[in-house]
Amino acid sequence: MNDPGILAAVKALIPKVPLISRTALFHTIGYSETSKHWDLRTEVLVNVLRSFLAGPSLPLGQMQRLSMKAPEVKGRIWVSKVTLPAPSEDVIREVLFKVIEGFNEDGVGGRGFTKPDLKEVEAEWTGYRKDATPSTPEMKISEKEKYEMMMKEVESPATVLYFHGGAMYLMDPATHRDTCKKLAKISKGRCLNVRYRLAPQAPFPAALLDSLLAYLSLLYPPEGSWHTAVSPEHIVFAGDSAGGMLSFALLQLVLEVRRQNLMITFHGVEREVPLPGGVATCSPWLDVTHSTPSCESNAKYDYLPARSVNPSGPTYPTDELWPTTPQRSALYADDSFLSHPLVSPITAKDWSGSPPLCIGTGEELLTDEDKYVASLAAQQGVTVVFEEYLAMPHVFSAMLGHLPASKRFFDGWGGFIRDVVEKKGVETRGIVIEARTLKEREVDVRKVCEFGRQEVMNWVEERVEKMSAKRPDPLAKL
Repeated sequence: MNDPGILAAVKALIPKVPLISRTALFHTIGYSETSKHWDLRTEVLVNVLRSFLAGPSLPLGQMQRLSMKAPEVKGRIWVSKVTLPAPSEDVIREVLFKVIEGFNEDGVGGRGFTKPDLKEVEAEWTGYRKDATPSTPEMKISEKEKYEMMMKEVESPATVLYFHGGAMYLMDPATHRDTCKKLAKISKGRCLNVRYRLAPQAPFPAALLDSLLAYLSLLYPPEGSWHTAVSPEHIVFAGDSAGGMLSFALLQLVLEVRRQNLMITFHGVEREVPLPGGVATCSPWLDVTHSTPSCESNAKYDYLPARSVNPSGPTYPTDELWPTTPQRSALYADDSFLSHPLVSPITAKDWSGSPPLCIGTGEELLTDEDKYVASLAAQQGVTVVFEEYLAMPHVFSAMLGHLPASKRFFDGWGGFIRDVVEKKGVETRGIVIEARTLKEREVDVRKVCEFGRQEVMNWVEERVEKMSAKRPDPLAKL
């Protein structure tokens, strides 16, 4: 019990003992509303997480540090840390800013965003280590040698460009190694897990700029790179929650670059920006304003706080990261950009020309936004694979790995990546999976959402107004 991490966890859980006991009792006698859908372990975990997230927040800096603790690398996994250099020319920034401003012509988005510097990007190559045991230690060799050892076991050209979740201000590639390992195993390929810059210290569009640099680095490896050029049809953008949002934002960015026939000079050579082979996401966060009805109606199945818990958005104690100067109401982006398609992809009006998309979601706060984007893209001729897992919370496949539904989710997620890269004829389909039984029924993806674009835009703008209204007046103390 000398491990400080274990001691901290025990200390945090002691006040939750009454909640755990009550949850266990109600579940056992069938009194809880979710007992018919969940096992006891799931119900306890969801209720404890909900109590933590709905309670008083820790300072952001402390939350970030706690969320980024890296587990020991051991077992059936290869991890090779790499740094992707920034090009000397500034064209990649200029193109990004041009695209951001271009969306303003459609009446969405804002002006005056903070323009981030172009910096090198850290990432982790992740692969499945077949011949290891769960306790096999990491090899004491160089990062390049780890990469070479990983590549000896890669059986497919599938390359997953992965963006981790964490609401754009938490977590790290290290916290998502297990997810990337599973995707690498199922797809028989490899993952490049990106350490993009976090908010609030690096707001939009810093993370998107890092994501674009990572994508271009896969396509056009800078001198000295360990990997060879990856064909775009072999690359799949993937991510969970906020990482799913980044995946769709990067896709919209690439689509717009191509619509405007823009080229990017990258490490001294003018390059085009091709589309990837596909986009595969888990519970993607596509509306940073939490404006859709499921942000309230699905709260009973989710550990994320319902919108009514924080009607104007969450509040945070003052620390070195928050509030920002100049102040804003949201962590990730300035208020005028909360409805921008590269911040909240739910507001994007055109997905035509996209590669195949995979959207998996639970019956969670984000379900409506996921349904809407899946439906709109399918209506516009995009191949869309949509899966909804009834009574399952946000990113349940990672949070509740013991459930058969989680294995089913990963098999579908990684299988989509494999099938897209191997060109196995992925077709549009929608499936709703029941809790416990995993019984499936088909749904029409094009009709899976009951509301249209005007309703979405109205909801988003109303939420932006509420969130902006709570922002403190910087002149109030003068």
